[in-house]
Amino acid sequence: MESPLRGAEVKDGEILPPTIQKLMKGYNKYLRPFFDNGPVAVGMSLDIASIDTISEINMDYTATIFLRQRWTDERLVFQGNKSLSLDGRLVELLWVPDTFIVDSKKSFLHDITVENRLIRIFPNGTVLYALRITTTVACNMDLTKYPMDKQTCTLQLESWGYNINDVMFYWARGNDSVSGLDTLRLAQYTVEDHYTSVSEAMYETGNYPKLIFHFELKRSILYFILETYVPSSLLVVLSWVSFWISQSSVPARICIGVTTVLTMTTLMMGARTSLPNANCFIKAIDVYLGICFSFIFGALIEYAVAHFCTLHHPDCNHALMYRGHHPQDCDEEMNGVVTTIASDSSRAKRRKEPSDQAPARAATAEPDPVPHAPASPEAKPPRALSKPLARCVRNLSLVRQMLRSVNCCHVENPHYIDNYSRVTFPLSFVIVNMLYWTYYLYL
Repeated sequence: MESPLRGAEVKDGEILPPTIQKLMKGYNKYLRPFFDNGPVAVGMSLDIASIDTISEINMDYTATIFLRQRWTDERLVFQGNKSLSLDGRLVELLWVPDTFIVDSKKSFLHDITVENRLIRIFPNGTVLYALRITTTVACNMDLTKYPMDKQTCTLQLESWGYNINDVMFYWARGNDSVSGLDTLRLAQYTVEDHYTSVSEAMYETGNYPKLIFHFELKRSILYFILETYVPSSLLVVLSWVSFWISQSSVPARICIGVTTVLTMTTLMMGARTSLPNANCFIKAIDVYLGICFSFIFGALIEYAVAHFCTLHHPDCNHALMYRGHHPQDCDEEMNGVVTTIASDSSRAKRRKEPSDQAPARAATAEPDPVPHAPASPEAKPPRALSKPLARCVRNLSLVRQMLRSVNCCHVENPHYIDNYSRVTFPLSFVIVNMLYWTYYLYL
């Protein structure tokens, strides 16, 4: 049977079929090198061509790598000082290590225009086998400090069928065995550090050689500052505008409060679109958005408390006069409950008034024999109206006392609440921001 190697040529016009035929004579690709003389040492090196995507949702990354493996096969020793570069398709005639990527979810070998494989044989029997692979590898991420997090991902290489008694893996040049990361540019990350290690994988069928490449990724926070942190902080500042609007402008203050709350809710939902849905971790961005939402909601509650205290404050007239209002404007600030109770009490008194004043009205219908004497009905109405008026005042005083007893938070002047909020809200927000950034950046 004619060998497929017949007719192969190398540089300088040397015809190799006789040499290769001599090498392949009696060669068995199903037996590893040094089959009876200990394990075969396989040295590896990587060249990271690109890291295409890093997904927090799927917890993985996709990379294109050049994997190079070197080993010595005593059956391929030949005379000369030049290496032989063979067609990658001839790898089917040689023994190669059964290396695989441990955490790979999906991988493929590039085959345009032909399969991207390289075989080179050196005179001392050393074989260089190179591949170009694109693989999607799982990477367990800790998103507690997202988006100020650092992720350490790995690329693990193992032997599938040969244990440590058959094959030994090692990095060809230590930490320098991996190249390409210094010139790599990623969208959201920067490669801070990388190193290599050698280990063993223990399974039920035995111990297998393992090589691990570790690389540390640091997320760039500038995108999230412009996309999330700055808008959420501006919404908090916008909610403070209501502190400078009069408490009597109910629609304006309610509109600002509700609008900022709804906008903040939309921002919180948008910030989680690129994160895992089912994740029990409380992330740093969730904490900050929760803080901003609390301050915005607190500004809305502040107006409700201030307005309530203004309506039910016992010294309403004094408070309004202090602010330059007329005392009679206090009636406009009274709660509807007090006004309704007062009107109901006045109507009840009027129902009893006809029966009490019937004799007086009858007396006015009779002619007065003494024309110059003062008519008695003219003096009686003030006396008759004094009792209902006194009862109404007492009822109002009782209602006010009840409302004061319900109001657990006594404020000397309700209008001071806005003045206090103008200072306490910004100061508290600055202090919380300092604690937040210190913890997540330096701790």
